[in-house]
Amino acid sequence: MTHSGQVLAQRQIDRKSNEIPAFVPLLDGIDLTGAVITADALHTQRDHASYLYERGAHYLAVIKRNHPGLHERVRRLPWSDIRLDHVDRTRAHHRDEIRRLKTAAFAHIDYPHARQALQVVRWRRDMGTGKLTIERIYLVTSLPPGAADGQELAAWIRGHWRIENQLHHVRDRTFHEDASHIRTRHLPRVMAGLRNLAIGVHRQDGHTNIAAALRHTSRNHLRPLTALGLA
Repeated sequence: MTHSGQVLAQRQIDRKSNEIPAFVPLLDGIDLTGAVITADALHTQRDHASYLYERGAHYLAVIKRNHPGLHERVRRLPWSDIRLDHVDRTRAHHRDEIRRLKTAAFAHIDYPHARQALQVVRWRRDMGTGKLTIERIYLVTSLPPGAADGQELAAWIRGHWRIENQLHHVRDRTFHEDASHIRTRHLPRVMAGLRNLAIGVHRQDGHTNIAAALRHTSRNHLRPLTALGLA
């Protein structure tokens, strides 16, 4: 999925497996040249990093405690002495949030083709209760120093965090996917593809609220196709 909300590919996951074996088959049919790939921490796998490098892509990989040695090494960098690359502040959903990004170049990182480490610190204050939470997130990237500035890196990281709201939340809340009783053979994948298609068409039509877009197009099913020049 692109960070603007378009689904480029999908793959059904076996109930007895997880997403890791599907990573390479999913991306094999997409031109990755020059792309920057973000993924959940589950996909911070050495084989995945090597695969992306061989395909001509770069990655931003989240480092958590499932990689204890790498996580500890990145966490112990002298972040307090490293200059701030980007700061961003937003107010939404009754929250005041500040995100600060720092980057550090490495001579060697024990992760395939990694060139930089990143620290993101997020301050979130609930404007109703006043409760403050602070979260520190660490990443590594194959992008060399200077290939992207702090604003671009921050936008890619935030873009990945928005995927949950742009796709999974919409499929569940607007299309009630979790309540679906369709379970036979390939039908769940087919229905997921149709939902993704509908979401993607409305995103390309400029809609950000998919529920409102569905209400609008239900009055005339040709509206999104007309806007895209397909009808």
